[in-house]
Amino acid sequence: MELFEYLDRYQYEQVVFIHDRPSGLRGIIVIHDTTLGPALGGCRMWNYANEEEALIDALRLARGMTYKSAAAGLNLGGGKAVIMGDPKTGKSEALLRAFGRFVQGLGGRYITAEDVGVSVADMDIVHMETDFITGVSGGNSSGDPSPVTAYGVWHGIKACAHKAWGSDSLAGKTVALQGLGHVGYELAKLLKKDGVRLVVTDIDPERVHAVRAELGAEAVAPEDIWDVPCDIFSPCALGAVLNDDTIPRLRCQIVAGAANNQLREEKHGQMLKDRGILYAPDFIINAGGVINVADELEGYDRQRALRKAAGIYDRILQVFAIAERDGISTAVAADRLAEERIRMMKEVRSIYVHKERKPGL
Repeated sequence: MELFEYLDRYQYEQVVFIHDRPSGLRGIIVIHDTTLGPALGGCRMWNYANEEEALIDALRLARGMTYKSAAAGLNLGGGKAVIMGDPKTGKSEALLRAFGRFVQGLGGRYITAEDVGVSVADMDIVHMETDFITGVSGGNSSGDPSPVTAYGVWHGIKACAHKAWGSDSLAGKTVALQGLGHVGYELAKLLKKDGVRLVVTDIDPERVHAVRAELGAEAVAPEDIWDVPCDIFSPCALGAVLNDDTIPRLRCQIVAGAANNQLREEKHGQMLKDRGILYAPDFIINAGGVINVADELEGYDRQRALRKAAGIYDRILQVFAIAERDGISTAVAADRLAEERIRMMKEVRSIYVHKERKPGL
């Protein structure tokens, strides 16, 4: 890829390639935009096929975090880190501490947290080397953000139901849920309590077996989830799952899930609109996680974080209203919502004010 052309097109600030030979660390930290504040975004460890795949993932995720924080009303920018390697076999104390030292070296421009393949326990090790971190255990920490992410997605799904059917009740609806990781599992539990018929899938058969046993969910093979007749398709795995091949196969009225970067390309938001499928933009509906860890920076209050995450219901309806008003896809409407806030704050911050900086974050 033409890296600098891509950075210029989407207005990135910084890309840092990190390497530590003794621990085997190979990773990338991307800072997209810090207009609203320091770039907050998790660290993902994944067995990428090659360096370009890792870079593209980091770039897309970092930009998504900028939009997510802006649309959620947070005073934070967007960033992301990826570590290349198998999260089951490639982690070590040395690797995690080396990563922490690179984060510390950025001087607070980037604040890290957990993501796919990285746990709270891993973040505790990273914390040994950096102050710029959230989602660690103990004390006044927010811990695992997955339950709050799922809680926000659940409220977002109810907002979609209200828009589509005039009621936010999910009783009797069928949800095809793709991905049973931390967030997907928590979401499945919330949906089950609402009387939803669950059809689930995951690349890990053990996760599927556990959810079937606990929640009475039906299961299909990962490649068949697109063809399930359902009211709501909920992608909660990795990104780029909504594309030229999968969108024509969908048999639902709503797409609403926790995965980041669900659209492979910008045009796929319009494809969903053209098919009459109501799409909840991912960075709007899954903002509960960043809301949760951002609350930690204020002095964590669990109930306050949950109340803020519940506000995703109203934010989803706001996006739908913009889309309807302007005759655009909900994906474009969500972008406009975030971009407008960033643009306005750039104007506000052009006014010089002398401000004493507080120590730390």
